[in-house]
Amino acid sequence: MAIESSTFSPHRAGARDFQRVEGDDLIQRYPSLRDGTYLGAAQWLPVYYARSIPGGAVLREVYDEIKGRILDGLRALVAEAPLDGLFFDIHGAMSVDGLDDAEGDLITAIREVIGADVVVSASMDLHGNVSDPLVSQVDIITCYRLAPHEDTWETRDRAIKNLVETLQTGIAPRRAHVTVPILLPGEKTSTRVEPAKSLYARIDEIEQRPGIIDAAVWIGYAWADEPRCHGVVVVTGTDDAAISAAAAELGQAFWDVRDEFEFVGPPGTLAEGVDAGLAATETPYFISDSGDNPGAGGTGDVTWTLAQLLADERLTAPDAPTVLVGSIFDAGALAQLRGHSVGDPVSVTAGARIDHGPHGPVTITGVLDGLYEGDPDAGGIAVIRVGGLRVVVTEFRKAYHAVEDFTAIGLDPLAAQIVVTKIGYLEPTLYAIQRGWTLALTPGGVDQDLQRLGHHRIQRPMFPFDRFETAPDLTPRLFG
Repeated sequence: MAIESSTFSPHRAGARDFQRVEGDDLIQRYPSLRDGTYLGAAQWLPVYYARSIPGGAVLREVYDEIKGRILDGLRALVAEAPLDGLFFDIHGAMSVDGLDDAEGDLITAIREVIGADVVVSASMDLHGNVSDPLVSQVDIITCYRLAPHEDTWETRDRAIKNLVETLQTGIAPRRAHVTVPILLPGEKTSTRVEPAKSLYARIDEIEQRPGIIDAAVWIGYAWADEPRCHGVVVVTGTDDAAISAAAAELGQAFWDVRDEFEFVGPPGTLAEGVDAGLAATETPYFISDSGDNPGAGGTGDVTWTLAQLLADERLTAPDAPTVLVGSIFDAGALAQLRGHSVGDPVSVTAGARIDHGPHGPVTITGVLDGLYEGDPDAGGIAVIRVGGLRVVVTEFRKAYHAVEDFTAIGLDPLAAQIVVTKIGYLEPTLYAIQRGWTLALTPGGVDQDLQRLGHHRIQRPMFPFDRFETAPDLTPRLFG
């Protein structure tokens, strides 16, 4: 079960937010099973998988329903024959109403069904949170090594490989766990740039050492206010001395570079981004509306940025350059727009139905440029032209994080002067075409200014919230 949840976002993830996969479709989901690499190494028994794009906390009844499906599926399998292993595919930063450690709760319940002897191998996002219950109940645990996450499937396949090889050799993995008191947004810890680039590059050498199976560094998830939110290192292997030394080394390396983390993209205000975009001679110029990034947990309906753009006559004039704006969601607005034909003049009020803190709903008055149906995430989609602006309005939440998200609705980012989208660091296809970029420090549920959000339940002291008079205790703890 996978979702990244901002506890600062008023959005609540409901049943519709989760895409469900089971049966043979679940086996086919993983490349190393689909292509046969590890398909013949074991009899693979699909249970259940539910995944949502990031958002707010999950409604408790929805979590309980999905958890129940997973447990019922496992009970049915265990009733037929004992299991040898379990692949646990999670994000790691799921928040659930009423729980402080959702993944810890889920794996604890799973262990009660499958027993203590079943080998569990977990794959996670490096922005996940590794709590004591999680690391104590999972035998082998790994995470992404790239941000943006271009190694998502490679990581899942590595977890499957680790599981199969552990079962084949009969070894009993141990984990060395280090808590690193650092909490930073992903946009300051991208592996595209230093110091995270070199920190994660150390993993390959460490994994070659005798007695080590896997090494992993979690940046943690900054937009949840839970005690488990902080940096973590876990090294898995068979030699206590080797895994402890490696975990201590990585933990210290992480701590030593804490002051070197900076934004991966040029930060600035929205106004500075617009000025730079209009002046750009090489295009497209990208502006990240980072405070309401649905890819990190923002609601996707904060209107603060859209309101500023609609008020800028340089963008709304008839001869203004093309500026794509993705996106705002409002089911009521879509219902109203469906009553029009493409080419009609329209005026619709949209957004801020869930997160209305930074700005209330905005009225968009222009021409209906496009109307589309059937997007698996967005449902219905409308494009409204207001001068140079092409404002994307969706029925449900959708992240416009890839070139094809725009081209699917007739918008070509390569032909635009500016592309404004609710994102933090640019995902690969957008990054590849940008010819200039401002990481706009806008408000919302995933505000880059963590001090502005008001954490009060995380462990303290925590960098960069607090000063450290003495060095933190980075002594590894052993599990397994």
